Amino acid sequence: MTQRTILITGCSSGIGYDAAHALNKRGWRVFATCRQPKDVERLSGEGLESLHLDYADPGSIDAAMAEVLSRSSGRLDALFNNGAYVIPGAVEDVPTQALREIYEVNVFGYHHLTRLALPVMREQGHGRIINNSSVLGLAALPWRGAYSSTKFALEGLSDTLRLEMRGTGIHVSLIEPGPITTRIRENAQTHFERWIDWENSPRAGLYSKLRERLYDDSGNPDPFELPPSAVTDKLVHALEHARPRPRYYVTRATYIAGMARRVLSTRMLDRLTPNG
Repeated sequence: MTQRTILITGCSSGIGYDAAHALNKRGWRVFATCRQPKDVERLSGEGLESLHLDYADPGSIDAAMAEVLSRSSGRLDALFNNGAYVIPGAVEDVPTQALREIYEVNVFGYHHLTRLALPVMREQGHGRIINNSSVLGLAALPWRGAYSSTKFALEGLSDTLRLEMRGTGIHVSLIEPGPITTRIRENAQTHFERWIDWENSPRAGLYSKLRERLYDDSGNPDPFELPPSAVTDKLVHALEHARPRPRYYVTRATYIAGMARRVLSTRMLDRLTPNG
């Protein structure tokens, strides 16, 4: 039996890192990509086939896919779009240029890479596209507008693509994690400092709680937080089950948000949503 191949993005740590190693152990041929060359080198030293891919650099996306197909003799069974980042801050304080840049990574990069994978999968007659969304693609929270809007966009693109791929042998699934132990909050600090002029914001007084959470190094997990392996478990089902689900909830927070959206009015949901 020919070894199954998968391209995974955002593998330097967290969800992508766990998924790459777990699938490698399950017998998949894993192409694990990272944005930083130092992380590519580190993962290569750990026995993974690692390549450079930066969603913000279309040339690197093209080059990574070309290299994967060269090594795999043109075969690609699955793509797991995973890398993304957060810009914390109120919507009115997020510069439009910041929104353009986060969409380049969290949405346009996913779309670019998926469009490169689809012709290969069409020719094969099968394939799996799994996009890593978020509970914030189901329900919005204050101070997370930039990130949440990219995940809402990803949900719409993925749902549409799933419908369009009916009958092709290509399955499209969304994974929607709640709090997962990753470096996303740590990485968000850089983007917050770059873009958010919080001291001159009309909400300056409210930013104290946001900054307290953002820079919290106590090690205390968020409520409902699970390790990255919880996402990998759902990813394995999406990849290996004969009938993958359209959506995979991960963590209790996502199940609560999904249920609340189905049974509550928007006004009631707004009342129950915390302020920060």
